[in-house]
Amino acid sequence: MAKRDYYEVLGVSKSATADEIKRAYRKLAMKHHPDKHGGDDKQFKEINEAYETLKDDQKRAQYDQFGHNGPFGAGGPGGGAGGFDFNGANFDFSQFGGGFGDIFDMFTGGQQSRGRQQRRGADLETAVTIEFKDAIFGTEETLHFNAEDTCDRCRGKGAEPGSKIKTCDTCKGAGQVERVQQTILGSIRQASVCPTCQGEGEIPEQKCAHCHGRGTVKKARKVKVKIPAGVDNGNTIRLSGQGGADRKGPAGDLYVHVQVKPHKELRRAGQNIASTKTIPMTLAALGGEIDVLTVDGEVTLKIPAGTQSHKQFKLSEHGVPSLSRLGHRGDHIVTIEVETPTKLSAKQKELLEQFEEAGGKKPFWKK
Repeated sequence: MAKRDYYEVLGVSKSATADEIKRAYRKLAMKHHPDKHGGDDKQFKEINEAYETLKDDQKRAQYDQFGHNGPFGAGGPGGGAGGFDFNGANFDFSQFGGGFGDIFDMFTGGQQSRGRQQRRGADLETAVTIEFKDAIFGTEETLHFNAEDTCDRCRGKGAEPGSKIKTCDTCKGAGQVERVQQTILGSIRQASVCPTCQGEGEIPEQKCAHCHGRGTVKKARKVKVKIPAGVDNGNTIRLSGQGGADRKGPAGDLYVHVQVKPHKELRRAGQNIASTKTIPMTLAALGGEIDVLTVDGEVTLKIPAGTQSHKQFKLSEHGVPSLSRLGHRGDHIVTIEVETPTKLSAKQKELLEQFEEAGGKKPFWKK
């Protein structure tokens, strides 16, 4: 079965940025992780394979140019220099899972430096829901979630207490193993991660009975997070080192997605807060004062005589604090709606008639 396109696997376009690729990977990895209910191990491996290629600029460039088969495979343009197809000589480079890097070993005698990549724990995601006012002034929340943490029995070593960590017999501490294969081009030396120690170069003499040698176990975690003043719905807070643990490297990060509950009367518009206030037509005509609810409490607003419906007034510095400009706040914008009565008493009707006549006009029903 042909491999799916890596961009299709992650659900991103070929012009996606590194950040877009990383966000897509985190979302899919969380959804399909085998440890989660409904997780798909096969799809999870496919997602990781795609991300490992597209996150690396050099690997991504090679993949964009040659696809899955590498520069000398059947999918390469013209099958190589001068249009020569190595597969036409009954030789298939696809057996070397490492791709172009392993082919390069043929010319370097297998001395290409690979080095051990820095291991780190898994990045995790969670969400927190806060009140509208807490988003304006900031708050502190306690998060509860499950994550890989250091095993208490072996203290992260992966070995049963009293058991030592020894050099891997398979790779002799190198973390990788090499094999030499004879081809029509000569000897090809291929290096791959040691299957015994998974690239660590050492293994416990006796694996910890609690974590089975992983050095970590899943535990219930409780972490406090400070929500800064001015945070908005959909913002993400990164807590460095608060993600999953790894016995051979630093812990991953925790990404907290903030969700803000809507307010019954107030609405947010960037750094400003908006609300609507309905006033009687007499107040709009004669002018006066009204109380307006803001995040700072009730504030008195003067209404000039002759105020029309949809008129907007600004309450300075009663909006949202800026996350980037310390001490700066937005404004509160109040939109006035003038209420027209639908039912009038006889007395009210008489007074309105007098009002019309005083202005030199007869009420339309007397014309």
